[in-house]
Amino acid sequence: MTFLVRTAREDDLAALYRMAKGTGGGFTNLPPDKPTLEAKLHRAAASFGHDRQTLGDDLFVFILEDTASQRTRGTCQIMSQVGTQLPFYSYRIGRITQHSKELDRTFRAEMLTLSTDLDGSSEVGGLYLDPTERSSGVGKLLARSRYLFIRSHRARFADRTLAELRGAIDDAGNSPFWDGLAGRFFDMTFRDADEFNARMGNQFIADLMPKHPIYTALLPESARHVMGQPHYSGRPAMRMLENEGFAFQNYIDIFDGGPSMIAQTDRIRTIVDARDAAIVEIGEGAAGAEHLVACGRLGRFRACLAHISPADGGVMIDGEAADLLEVSVGDTISYAPA
Repeated sequence: MTFLVRTAREDDLAALYRMAKGTGGGFTNLPPDKPTLEAKLHRAAASFGHDRQTLGDDLFVFILEDTASQRTRGTCQIMSQVGTQLPFYSYRIGRITQHSKELDRTFRAEMLTLSTDLDGSSEVGGLYLDPTERSSGVGKLLARSRYLFIRSHRARFADRTLAELRGAIDDAGNSPFWDGLAGRFFDMTFRDADEFNARMGNQFIADLMPKHPIYTALLPESARHVMGQPHYSGRPAMRMLENEGFAFQNYIDIFDGGPSMIAQTDRIRTIVDARDAAIVEIGEGAAGAEHLVACGRLGRFRACLAHISPADGGVMIDGEAADLLEVSVGDTISYAPA
């Protein structure tokens, strides 16, 4: 396999823009806006350039490259800490129980409350994989490589990690949740609001939306039906997150109602299962079971799938993967079961 995850460079702007145009909307972290994407790459370059061991306001952007064709096939991001510059808003789905003595009945109502509970969390997001590669299995490489990066730079990430999944959007690019709730308070379509959010943040929602809880019974059925549901194309991503230990904890996106998946960082499966070892031998062809393998710090980080087997004093890695990772005997790698 010739797929490599590497850190993004500022000359990746054209490829990033091409992928952003292919998302179909709703990808707040990957908007089809060149100035916004260029700013992300500048910020990522600064984040990769700082070797501090503290939690800050960093953005790390990665690229999936098919080295055989030298084509970019995907991208993903990590935000070290959300809510540092502006509050990170979510809706929390809650319930209230009330009892009437006169009627001798108990009523339970579901409510949405505007919340900043997730402020300070790290976030994995901005994941996009070229449609032609979605059956090749490299989606897991792209998604899970982020956890090996977090593990190798643990001091720069929070104790809680979240992932926001895109919510339900119809073929015309409309969001039933937006139309049923926020769209009633704004003279903006979902597309316009989503684009504005990607460039300027979602503070305008908090500024103009009602601050009191909203009873979901007052929303149209179309909006209630999609709360906490991922876009149909995001269901495999949701299953991957669940396999890593992420769970839906009743927080949803304020725009499209998509689920926020949450995990304790040190309990993420890939982080728990990963090990470090020195390369003591480079084999010809396959050399044991396939693993997710990473090496290098910060801007030199690289990851791929590789065949790894135990060897005296370390591990043996297959030659093709060693070439992709640019490692040799004596170098240390991190690896986890594929």
